[in-house]
Parts: sequence; structure tokens; C-alpha cells
Amino acid sequence: MAVRVEPARTEDFTVQARAVGTVAPYNTVTVRSRVDGQLARVLVREGQKVARGQLLAEIDPEPLRVALAQAQGQQQQNLAQLRNAESELARYEGLFKRDAVARQVLDRQAALVQQLRGTLKSDEAQVDNAKLQLSYTRIVAPIAGRIGLRRVDAGNLLSANDANGLFTLTQTQPVSVVFSVPEPQVAEVRAAHDGKNPPPAEAWDRDNQTRLAQGRLDTLDNQIDAATGTLRLKARFENADDALFPNQFVNVRLALRQLPGAVTIPTDAVQHGSRGSYVYVIAENKAQVRDLTLGPASGGRTVVLKGLVSGEPVVLEGLDRLENGRAVNVVQAAALPAGSPLAPEPDQPAAPATPAR
Repeated sequence: MAVRVEPARTEDFTVQARAVGTVAPYNTVTVRSRVDGQLARVLVREGQKVARGQLLAEIDPEPLRVALAQAQGQQQQNLAQLRNAESELARYEGLFKRDAVARQVLDRQAALVQQLRGTLKSDEAQVDNAKLQLSYTRIVAPIAGRIGLRRVDAGNLLSANDANGLFTLTQTQPVSVVFSVPEPQVAEVRAAHDGKNPPPAEAWDRDNQTRLAQGRLDTLDNQIDAATGTLRLKARFENADDALFPNQFVNVRLALRQLPGAVTIPTDAVQHGSRGSYVYVIAENKAQVRDLTLGPASGGRTVVLKGLVSGEPVVLEGLDRLENGRAVNVVQAAALPAGSPLAPEPDQPAAPATPAR
């Protein structure tokens, strides 16, 4: 019987937790106007990256400049009245010392001065508020990020705190990936998270063929979801090349710990039955059943804790009719004939032959 084998090997094995995650920005802001007015101009393009504090748009400031001038004029008027009242108060105080005016007149003038001082404080607040409203005509970026599609064009009238806003601003550097691990892995994940260095995380594409980014585990949720029996995690990725896009689905590989010098075999070679986990090894061209004590598995490899030593050939293909003590013929993958069930799948299918005409 023809079989294909692969020897057990010794290697540094990384225990991983694998899950499907979603790219989530740390901050997303809907940019809105804080004052009513006409949108004078938009200074950024859709999809453009902007820095924090960068000017995004301007609202027509003229109505608010008029309101500021009006508040400043009222302030000057009340200031002049206060100075006149303070001068009158000083004169009455001098006359009162010479018993030229009644105490009641002096007290009335002092009360008027205090009243005008309070009015001036209110005027100062109104002027500051008018200046603040005028500053709101310059809409600046509250965070660094990427501009979304514009919802309002220049020339339209805006209402303060409109629900739709002008556009959204999404932070993409750094970015997080939210994923979940099953409850049995929570203890190991917590141990890795509480270590000296945060465990590394990798984001792969949907097909698990291309690594998109490398990052670190950032934080854990504070409770396990009772409905799904999973714990939500968040990994941080610097995303300097913008490989990760908000709301993108990715495959996450979280490295929990290292097993140096572990004996590993292909996971497909492991058989399970009433006797437990076992594999077929080849000795003197005969198959032998070997019971195993297995450790963690990841990336198509399984750690063997007991029952196997490095270098022993383990049957990987041809297991269907194999039994203990049966004679076998070990073949190499390159020597298998075309169409053999033991032949590995080619990376690219051969092009169909063109029929002769």
C-alpha cells in the first residue's frame, strides 16, 4: 500500500489564538457647524488626509462680526457710564467728609457704581461670546484622519449642530481590530496580556494568504458575552501604509506564548478514535499505531507532548485503509503519478488542452 510520510520535527512553536475581526477606528467624528450661516468654502477634498487643527471649511463671518461690533459698542457705552458714576462717587465721598451731602445720597451713588460694574461684567461676557461665535465660522479638524464623502456643498445655509453634518472624519493611524476568542482561551489570553510585553497580533486578508499588518494586543473587554461564550479583544495597529481600512474584515492571529524546541507533526496526520489520539508511523516498511499526548495546534501543525520523537516518519496521506502491521510502500510527493489520490494539489490548475481541429 502506497503512503506518503512526513517526519516529525523539532521547532520553536508559537501558540496562537485565531479569530475573525473587524477593523475599527479609534475615533470617528461627524464634522458639524456650531453656528448658523452660509457655507462660504470647503478647503479639503473628499478622501483627503488632514492633520489635527487643519482648517476644513469656513462659514460667512460677516453677520457674526456685526454682532461682535454691537456687543463691543454696548460695552463702551456702559464703561463710560461706569466711569462717570465712579467720578460722582468720589466727589460725594469728599462732600460727605465735610457734611455737605447726606449719607443716603452717598449710598445711592455707591450702589449705582456697583450696578454699572455688574453690567460691564455682563457686557464683557457678551463680547467674549460674540468672539467665540465668530471663531466657530472656521471649522477645524478635531482629530487627524481621513475625510469622508461631502454631504453639503459651498453656498448652502447651515444650521447649528445639524444631524447630518458636512462630512465624517475617521482616524486611520493608528487603527484597532476588534475580535473575539472562545471562553476556553480566555485564561491564556489574560496571562499573555498581563505579561511584560503585550502579545503580538497579525492581521491577514480574507483568504489567509497575505499578511496585512502587525500590531499588539491592546485591551480586553470586562466580561464574557453570555450569549456567545466569547470575550471581545482589541488589537492596536499603527497602519502606517493604510493597509487596514475601517470596517474591513480580517483574520487575526494572536501569539500567546512560545514553546521552544517542541516536537510537531502535521495536524492532518492525527487520527482520533476510542483509544484517543494516535498516528501511524513507519518502521521497517510497516505501519505501526502510536498513541500520542497532544499539545496546542496552530497553522496546520500540532505539538506532540508524549509518544513521538523528532525525525520519526508519520503517515500523512494514504490513511484510509491503513492498519497496524500492514506493509507499506513509502513514496515521495514528486514521484507520485498524475491522478494519484496521494498526489498533492497543484498551486495552479493546468490549462486545458486545445482540441485538434
